[in-house]
Amino acid sequence: MAKRRKVSNPLALAVLAELTAEPMHPYEMGRRLQEHGKDRNIKYNRSSLYMVVEQLRKAGFVAEQETVRDTQRPERTVYAITPEGRTELHDWMRELVAEPQDEYPGYGVALSLLVVLDTAESIELLRRRLELLDERIDASRGLLRKGAEMGVHPMFVVEEEYALARLEAERRFTENLIGQLGDPEFTRTLHEFLRSLE
Repeated sequence: MAKRRKVSNPLALAVLAELTAEPMHPYEMGRRLQEHGKDRNIKYNRSSLYMVVEQLRKAGFVAEQETVRDTQRPERTVYAITPEGRTELHDWMRELVAEPQDEYPGYGVALSLLVVLDTAESIELLRRRLELLDERIDASRGLLRKGAEMGVHPMFVVEEEYALARLEAERRFTENLIGQLGDPEFTRTLHEFLRSLE
């Protein structure tokens, strides 16, 4: 069972992980998250990043190390991970890696309510989804290929391999669902079942 955490935003986890490398200010954290491709898995913007850093500070997981100012930029506060923050990072990571979590993706919501659409329209929309999935699968394979060509160790693109596996599984599922919806016997029994609920 998932633990209640003082700061539960996935962005906080990424910030703690980035700070294990060295102390830095939030602007630098954001730049590195983008540079390392973490923004593909963690949704954030500049203001949410600053907000999360402040939450981590209040929780005692990061501490202000120094304030720097050069002539070109405004003052910037540099933060460092605390021993409590390092403990939280490792505990949280162990939980996320070992324990499956309930997630509520939009596609799952749509599938649970798919019967509100006409079968023909559902098939058309699902075919459009297949096209977009194919584009994403191609892009993901391209990123992995580029990483391999650059000699990037597979551990540093493992999240992209996971994303690709999910996309491919979703594609197989969607293609199968289109086949079911296109089967006259399947749709006949579906309509019979819906009528029985009236």
